[in-house]
Amino acid sequence: MLEIVENCFLFSGKPKRINQVRFRVFPAFVVLSALLFGGLFANDTRAESTLNSSDSVSKVRKAAYQGYVNAQFMLGEMYARGEGVPQDYGQAATWFRKAADQGDAAAQFILGMMYDGGNGLPQDHDQATAWYRKAANNGHALAQFNLSVMYYKGEGVPQDYGQAYMWVNLAATTGLEKAINSRNVLIEKMTPSQIEEGQRLTREWIAQHP
Repeated sequence: MLEIVENCFLFSGKPKRINQVRFRVFPAFVVLSALLFGGLFANDTRAESTLNSSDSVSKVRKAAYQGYVNAQFMLGEMYARGEGVPQDYGQAATWFRKAADQGDAAAQFILGMMYDGGNGLPQDHDQATAWYRKAANNGHALAQFNLSVMYYKGEGVPQDYGQAYMWVNLAATTGLEKAINSRNVLIEKMTPSQIEEGQRLTREWIAQHP
């Protein structure tokens, strides 16, 4: 059974089933540096900032307004977690979007989840898919995985098992166990021609993203 990964440091809640696809909520104590299989913010040292210092919030805010992408991402996280500022998902979305617009894959992925679940933003599967795609094309494995589920379910995009296979296959090549398992399940539902198409699409994507 395919699952969409939901980032619970932002949004806690009970697991829910939609069209037999489970939304998984990860433990709330997981933080940026080790979040979601260690893959969501791989090589991302932004969580190492000294948020406990008295002037850290103003410094992060100033840098964010000056356009520094890391600061924009950090400020979004601070609003999402209520860390140093009042918790405000709307403000979190604003600052994640600013980072996402500068090409930050993690911020793009988070915006996809916010639209997907209607957390801090109106639920919109078209927008969710669009942001997942941006992050996925930037090599974000969890975004690739979630985009695969969107194609599998036909939410935000027409249902397409070939595309679903490509994206879950790309995520699986990073070693993401959930993607590896889901790919095996998906293959059982596909025809040989669909599998061949998914493999062709995978090869083309890799060739275009060296």
